[in-house]
Amino acid sequence: MYIPPFTVSAEAINLIAEISGQIERYAIRLEQEDGLRLRKANRIKTIHSSLAIEGNTLSEDEVRDIIDGKNVVAPIKQIQEVKNAIATYELYPLLNPYSVKDLLKAHGVMMEALVDDAGAFRHSGVGVFSERGLVHMAPPADRVPGLMDDLFAWLKSSKDHLLIRSCVFHYEFEFIHPFIDGNGRTGRLWQSLILGKLHPLFEHLPVENMVYANQQAYYDAITASTNVGQSGPFIDFMLNEIYKTLKEHQGESLPDKVPSGVPNKIPNKVPNKLRSKYPELSDAVWEVYALVKRTPTITSNELGFALGISDRMVRKHISTLRDAGLLVRVGSNKTGYWEVRSE
Repeated sequence: MYIPPFTVSAEAINLIAEISGQIERYAIRLEQEDGLRLRKANRIKTIHSSLAIEGNTLSEDEVRDIIDGKNVVAPIKQIQEVKNAIATYELYPLLNPYSVKDLLKAHGVMMEALVDDAGAFRHSGVGVFSERGLVHMAPPADRVPGLMDDLFAWLKSSKDHLLIRSCVFHYEFEFIHPFIDGNGRTGRLWQSLILGKLHPLFEHLPVENMVYANQQAYYDAITASTNVGQSGPFIDFMLNEIYKTLKEHQGESLPDKVPSGVPNKIPNKVPNKLRSKYPELSDAVWEVYALVKRTPTITSNELGFALGISDRMVRKHISTLRDAGLLVRVGSNKTGYWEVRSE
């Protein structure tokens, strides 16, 4: 069986121990009162940063507006990139990180209407260029399917720690450059998916934000690994980024983005009189209520994405609101809308 060349440094071993200690702390952070907003904010950062690395100039606020269904004046291609990324990250819970088929599916969604062969391996040569010229010439196109099969076989059977495997896969993926375009954003997504097998919180950890802030160091780590013929330098870099992201976000409190003295809490979105009438309903349920009230045509997928919760939880909260008589569906699931009641 093919085994990608890599070395695990003493620094990497220490970082694995440090990351393991930070994971549970961050998991607790996500369960705090503003956890829903934090997950949404992190998803926005993830999409913004991963696309910004590839040259997309939209701001975090513009990405948020697109997620919320607002009109944004920007190049059509950049808006399409954001919409595609939103749709791809909505698939996160359904994607198997050990499946080549799912990788192709994710790329198909990520690059829809952006390239002709979205969801298919490239059929021509491709190189990675910087301002200084050619940085890396990827393997010939006819070798790509076999190389990717070998890489996935190793990923699935290897006994190495998932943190190590995720970094090795990320580097090897970028080295192979299996697609004509979209390799960077797809590779970062896939490392996140692999890490999700270690702990679900990695779905809501914006490692891409840290990579974006250290973009040159990211490329330097890839180059350094290529120069030594193994992914050790890239492993060290990515583990450092994961550790710093966990450490810096676990105590993060979200700004309310409203004038001082006016807390951005659920009671401001839902009248206190209504909340007091249904004291058994949680803040999470009221978050769904507030979003549906603002956008009656919103879909379950859009609700889940906006709040950073699973489709199963969305259905549960909607069922609670319907049982309470606060939500009524008008029309079909595809073309209908929600009627929001306040009594």
